[in-house]
Amino acid sequence: MQARLRIAMAQFDFPVGAVEANARRIAALIAEARDEHGADLVLFPELALSGYPPEDLLQRPAFLAACERALHEVAAACTGGIVAVVGWPQAAGPVVYNAASVLRDGRVETTYRKRELPNYAVFDERRYFAIDPDGGSCVFAVGGVEVGLVICEDLWFAEPLAETAALGAKLVVVPNASPFEADKTAQRDTLLAQRVQETGVALAYLNVVGGQDELVFDGSSVLADGDGGVHPAAVAFADALLVADFDPATRRFQRHRWPEETDERRESLAWRGIVRGIRDYCGKNGFDRVWLGLSGGIDSALVLALAVDALGADRVAAVRLPSRYTSDLSNDLAEVQARKLGVRLETVAIEAPFAGFQQALAPLFEGLPPGIAEENLQSRSRGALLMALSNRFGGLLLTTGNKSEYAVGYATIYGDMCGGYAPLKDLYKTEVFALSRWRNTRGDGEVIPEAVIHRPPSAELRENQTDQDSLPPYEVLDAILLRHIDHEMSAAEIVDAGYPAETVERVLKLVRISEWKRRQAAPGPKLSRRAFGRERRYPITSGWREESAPR
Repeated sequence: MQARLRIAMAQFDFPVGAVEANARRIAALIAEARDEHGADLVLFPELALSGYPPEDLLQRPAFLAACERALHEVAAACTGGIVAVVGWPQAAGPVVYNAASVLRDGRVETTYRKRELPNYAVFDERRYFAIDPDGGSCVFAVGGVEVGLVICEDLWFAEPLAETAALGAKLVVVPNASPFEADKTAQRDTLLAQRVQETGVALAYLNVVGGQDELVFDGSSVLADGDGGVHPAAVAFADALLVADFDPATRRFQRHRWPEETDERRESLAWRGIVRGIRDYCGKNGFDRVWLGLSGGIDSALVLALAVDALGADRVAAVRLPSRYTSDLSNDLAEVQARKLGVRLETVAIEAPFAGFQQALAPLFEGLPPGIAEENLQSRSRGALLMALSNRFGGLLLTTGNKSEYAVGYATIYGDMCGGYAPLKDLYKTEVFALSRWRNTRGDGEVIPEAVIHRPPSAELRENQTDQDSLPPYEVLDAILLRHIDHEMSAAEIVDAGYPAETVERVLKLVRISEWKRRQAAPGPKLSRRAFGRERRYPITSGWREESAPR
């Protein structure tokens, strides 16, 4: 009878481009898996050596050469009876493969090349990688157990796994680099159950974790028994060396070192995803602190709470930037929240720079009624002052705009859009409210003042202004935006769903004419099916008019 096989899965962050550091971490984890946990096999994520996605680094010969050198250095350290599977970009003449190599006894035993290259949403692997026409399945023995290997997208197609199973694999390991997306884990678990029912092989699905520019990876690694049972996922957004035993007779797993995810609510996962995104963006880009403008409104209040959870209060600075239109309530609420969270709060009035702009422009603006130009000058005064503080004292300026605002252009370019990272970029306004309410239920008190949550949103750029002066109610606006942006529904389909044609056409027009602003927006973490940025790419200049297309 074959003995149980102990497998370790390195659910860790392997930063893009940090080839030498990634190689050192991989070698250390191989040693830990072998010496502390008695593992026979240790699995690392897709492209662990290079980080994912390496993008145009893959077009640099020196980078590809460094990855190959690092692989052989790791292989030399893989001794003492353990086998490792390590993902890396393999250059072969003029082409590059998304590869994973089996390391054993100090050498590279075999290399598998990914067969299915995703080229949709955030993925553009066909830009960089080739498919090997002579490549096939990969099966190797560990402790007398036949183990197969497929990579990420391969699992979403039936053939790669079926062919691997036909070669005798009882367990198939699946290294992944799959970005977080709300509700994605349920879809993934359904797929795993389907694949094991089709083939009878057990699956060890490992996902990378960490923030990378506009992506955030949740880990949430999972095991599926050969009879179709799917185990609870590992904890999301956390680094962990996971350990389980595989019984080849029953084709089932027994988890040993497996911190389990206990809260898969949308708000919980979104909160942890944004927090991880902020922390990693700052850490990987060398920012030791962050700044943000704290207005007393819901968006900046939420960003402040997220930043404190990500970095700690001592690394967050908030700034009130009152104008002649800023209410006492706004100033008071900003102070209440800053005090509650222990955050340093500064106040810099914008009246002087705003008046200076008005004075400078007076000869040209003479005789014209005040309007959007004057409103935007206030926002741009704030943006310039916040950037000055960031420049003078160091640190990253967080911008506080949300997906609803970016969608319809209800944000000032070079004003409130100033900043290097946009934590709320993929949250609609209604989701901002929901996430704020959820955060206040976590047991550490009213982190976001309830008065902020309940007051009508306002940019406070003119007397008695509210967002709803210019926009439909957010419940209506976000419902239309969700259908059009995330689910790609046409104007006619949205109207058929029960929304007024005039409102739909107006909203879709705003989305279209605001593309130029979004191109200049700071990056922010992807949370939804269609995030602005690298995932949703529409032309700025276009003759197509969706909102007026024939119905």
